[in-house]
Amino acid sequence: MIIEQPAAYLRWLYPKALWRMDRRERSVYLTFDDGPIPESTPFLLSTLRHYGIKATFFMVGDNVRKYPQLFEQIVSEGHQVGNHTHNHIGGLRHSIKEYMYNVEKANAYIRSHYFRPPHGWMRLAQYAWLSRKYKVVMWDLVTRDYSKWMTSEDVVNNVKQYCRPGSIITFHDSLKAIDKLRTALPQSIEWLMEQGYTFKVFK
Repeated sequence: MIIEQPAAYLRWLYPKALWRMDRRERSVYLTFDDGPIPESTPFLLSTLRHYGIKATFFMVGDNVRKYPQLFEQIVSEGHQVGNHTHNHIGGLRHSIKEYMYNVEKANAYIRSHYFRPPHGWMRLAQYAWLSRKYKVVMWDLVTRDYSKWMTSEDVVNNVKQYCRPGSIITFHDSLKAIDKLRTALPQSIEWLMEQGYTFKVFK
C-alpha cells in the first residue's frame, strides 16, 4: 500500500473533504500539522519567509494555548490556520461527544473553519457533524517526515515522486520532523519552484 498518497476508499469515506485542488493549475498547497512549538515553528516560518511562500498550519489547540506568540506570528505573516483538535486525539478512539468537544475547545484558540483530523481518520458520524461547520482538509501527498525510518533525502524524494498539480502536501511542525525538514523543506521548495509550481493557501 502506498502511504504517501491516500487510498481511494478514504476519498470515498470523506467525499466532501478537500483531497486535491484544481488539477488544471500548476499549484501546490503546503500544509504543516501538529504545531506550533518553539523547537520547529520558527524555522518553518523563516524558511517560508525566505522563499516568499504562504502555507497552512493545522495546529493543536493546546500548543496554541502554550505558545500564543507563535500562533500570532503565523497569522501576522499571512499564513492560513486550521484546527487539528485540542490534544491531537484520534477520532476512532473517542466518542462523538468527546471528539466534538475537543475540536471546539481547540477552535476557541485557533478560530478557523478548516479542520484536519489527526492520523487522517475519524468516525463517519464525526465527519458528518464536522462537515456542517468546517471544511475538512485532507491531503494528496504526505511526505512522511515524521518517520524515524525516513531520511531528509527520502522526504525530498517523496515530494518529487508524488507531487502533481493541485497537490495538498503535508509536512509536520513537530519534534519528529524538524531535523529532517531543516534540509528537506528548502530542497523541496526549490525543486517545486524549478518545476514551475506556485504556492497557494485555502481561501
